[in-house]
Amino acid sequence: MEEKKKKNIIKPLLWIFGVLFLLVIGAGIYAYKTVFEPIKLDETTFIFINNNTNFEDVVNILDTEVGLPNERIFRLLAERMNYPNMVRNGRYAIQNGMTMLDVIRLLRSGNQEPIRLTFNNVRTRETLAGRLSEPLMLDSLSLLNALNDVTIAESFGFNEDTFLAMFIPNTYEIFWNISVENLLNRMKREYDIFWNENRRNRAAAIGLSPLEVSILASIVEEECMFADEYSKVAGLYLNRLRRGMRLEADPTVKFALGDFELRRILFRHLEVDSPFNTYRNVGLPPGPIRVPSIQAIEATLSPTQHNYIFMCAKDDFSGRHAFAVTHAEHARNAARYHRALNERRIFQ
Repeated sequence: MEEKKKKNIIKPLLWIFGVLFLLVIGAGIYAYKTVFEPIKLDETTFIFINNNTNFEDVVNILDTEVGLPNERIFRLLAERMNYPNMVRNGRYAIQNGMTMLDVIRLLRSGNQEPIRLTFNNVRTRETLAGRLSEPLMLDSLSLLNALNDVTIAESFGFNEDTFLAMFIPNTYEIFWNISVENLLNRMKREYDIFWNENRRNRAAAIGLSPLEVSILASIVEEECMFADEYSKVAGLYLNRLRRGMRLEADPTVKFALGDFELRRILFRHLEVDSPFNTYRNVGLPPGPIRVPSIQAIEATLSPTQHNYIFMCAKDDFSGRHAFAVTHAEHARNAARYHRALNERRIFQ
């Protein structure tokens, strides 16, 4: 009788334990599959974590941007791996097929994906600060303050007028969360790499230092609408420098006036009292009037050999120049251009 009772008790218990065992196994399989379930993405997704981002923000970003297979499991895994206390800023690439474990390991390691930073066609510090900071975590005002800091400029071997020459327009791989200090250090390294022995020798061959080449290249680039004129215009300005003539470059007057949109330079503009006004001062201005492109620098290092010392815009408004060897020839070219300006009623 007692054995029968025991059997009657054991059977349900075995059934219950069996069910519990299956539930545990099922839960384990479910958890395992969830933990290692690959994230499905059509393309690599980049998430950005800044200095103010906490763990809760990271979870929300991931859930929104990539879609976590299971947020609760992600939180448990992150807690076990101590990630909530190790949130690191940066730009991270979440790729198709990664698991939640992979994501946590990536974010915890700080192994971020660099961005491709490109800048060109920059005239002012304000533009440069905006162009550099836009794709970065940097605050543009902090960068601008650094660009305007004479002490910082001098620490890199430049001054207030020449600091822009340190920035060589190109495409660079840089981490999104780079600091202002590290960005400036990187730009200085790139400047030193750019001005290698070959380019320094070419600069010396035309009687200029690397910095002077950058200054002249900035004027050449502002003067020309078409790059195929760079070398020719550089040769003209070098001819004037060698003869001790003033450059008389209109773009330097625009820079001195702070008005790049001037379409007609008048005699009153030429009187602006500025070291950048090459109508009043002999030689190169004290610094570049824009961030010169590599193309303009290369053209200045390889100037066209000719005897031209005068030029003015063509009267067909093509954006090209009429070059002259003599003042008389130049006067005729200039008269045609001024007549065309008057006909179009362009008075300033």
